Amino acid sequence: MSESRKEHVTQQPEAAPGEVEEAARTLVPATSAGMPPTAQAFWAVVNSDGTLARGFGAVATSRLALGQYQVTFSHDVSRSGFVAAQGFTGSLGVPADGTAVVVGRAGVPAAVFVATYNSAGALSDRAFHLAILA
Repeated sequence: MSESRKEHVTQQPEAAPGEVEEAARTLVPATSAGMPPTAQAFWAVVNSDGTLARGFGAVATSRLALGQYQVTFSHDVSRSGFVAAQGFTGSLGVPADGTAVVVGRAGVPAAVFVATYNSAGALSDRAFHLAILA
């Protein structure tokens, strides 16, 4: 019987020659063209200790317990879409296997609850990225 091996990335590949220049050349200004006037997007990058690394519209973050966080925004987000992903707060390295899940925060309409897990499925303190589509 062969043992199945799980592969994972341990380092980002170097940018190919010309990729940086091509990316810079194709940049367009951020815009909300095509979106209704009331559409909003908020986001947060949160450190594993629950502190806010950076964000837009995020006014407070906290670690509630092992692998459990609350992120509070400047607006009611209870009827919004949420997306969370585990990830480093900088631009170097590749995060360990794991996941982040998000749901509206019970009783706090301007906040969401995020839980982060390691590859074994156990709660684990992990940095994460969060987007709120209002």
